[in-house]
Amino acid sequence: MFRALLVSVFLVVASKATAQDQPAQDPPMTMDRLAKIVLALDPEAIRQGAAMQFTIQDIPVVLIADPRADRMRAMVPIRSAEGLEPDELMRLMQANFDSALDARYAVAQGRLWGVYIHPLSPLERDQLISGLAQTVNVALSYGQTYSGGASVFGGGDSNGIYRQLLEDLKQRGEEL
Repeated sequence: MFRALLVSVFLVVASKATAQDQPAQDPPMTMDRLAKIVLALDPEAIRQGAAMQFTIQDIPVVLIADPRADRMRAMVPIRSAEGLEPDELMRLMQANFDSALDARYAVAQGRLWGVYIHPLSPLERDQLISGLAQTVNVALSYGQTYSGGASVFGGGDSNGIYRQLLEDLKQRGEEL
């Protein structure tokens, strides 16, 4: 009997320790939760139904969510798509493969955009913040490194600039 009680106590303690060792998962992402995170990043953000407009590092960002389709999209305008040469389009596709990371270059409605697309409900706060930082970075690095910023090789400045932006955004969204 004592042995069974000891095993039961051990199992309860072990399960609590295991639960404490596991990082707490974010609750499912909703439009309201998205809005709270975005407002922490930019207190002047404007929400219009399932869309938000805000600014990160002087770059305008539009975020649209569709809870029924369980999708969200953040996008930043880069330039008119008119006049994009084949070599430039090739470079954009190469960047989508290796350096844009979770952000992507895309063409829609006559514009070149930086976009981050993700299923809505499993989206975690840090994934959103990282995706936004990468999307802003593909706009900032357009015509130069074409990089989302998180994985930059070599001893240049790009990785430090991205990391500073990511840390700044994480810090502003820390309490969420």
